[in-house]
Amino acid sequence: MKIRYLLILSLFSIIMISCARKVSSNQLNESPIAVNTSVPASSTPAKSLALSAQSQESTAIKSGTFVSGEHTTQGRVSITTKNGKSFLELEQSFKTSELGPDLVVVLHRSNNVIGSTKPPSYPLKSGDYIIIAPLKKYSGAQTYSIPSNINLADYKSAAIWCRKFNATFGAANLSS
Repeated sequence: MKIRYLLILSLFSIIMISCARKVSSNQLNESPIAVNTSVPASSTPAKSLALSAQSQESTAIKSGTFVSGEHTTQGRVSITTKNGKSFLELEQSFKTSELGPDLVVVLHRSNNVIGSTKPPSYPLKSGDYIIIAPLKKYSGAQTYSIPSNINLADYKSAAIWCRKFNATFGAANLSS
């Protein structure tokens, strides 16, 4: 009787190990965007916003260049207005690491987010920032609508932040 249970347990263990290896190897073959479901690859509202943004005249209010935090982040960001609405725009030169789950775009009250936080993760304190939206993609031009109830004068930086691990990937001081 004991041998029977031992054989069943052994068979079950072998099946579990082989399944785990198969899942692990399948995950390695997928792209990081497909694995990371918290960062949508594309969405219809983003496309329509981009198309409408191109057809309207915009005025840059503030802009800045990203400085790397926990992960390499580069490129330019600007705050613009179009027809009385404010937008945060990541320029074509924008690029950040694909390693983070749950990356979001935030506005921060400090003009030196990386310098005012502690490495290696550069964590943000609640109340110092406001989340604008989940990051749409890891590189390239992107536009995010800023809600009208946000007072842009209160925020001096834009940042790419991993909400799950409270890690700032990069930040840009926004100046006129």
